[in-house]
Amino acid sequence: MPVNLSIKNVPDHVAEQLRRRAAKHHRSLQGELMAVLEESISKKRTLTPAQLLEELRAAGVRTPGESARFVREDRDARSSG
Repeated sequence: MPVNLSIKNVPDHVAEQLRRRAAKHHRSLQGELMAVLEESISKKRTLTPAQLLEELRAAGVRTPGESARFVREDRDARSSG
């Protein structure tokens, strides 16, 4: 059964940003609030490219640029030694 929620004392700057977001998505303020709530609790997690790279590095995964650097360092060490 649906529940009615109320948010009180929303700062003006937050309300204005929400209004802009609603207009951008062609939604009412109520529709945008619902979308924000649904996004925040969804299981799907969206990362920015920087966040994804940070997580990959933390997991020990190397990027192609880093791989090329490792290959060059190894090659240079062999040719100078």
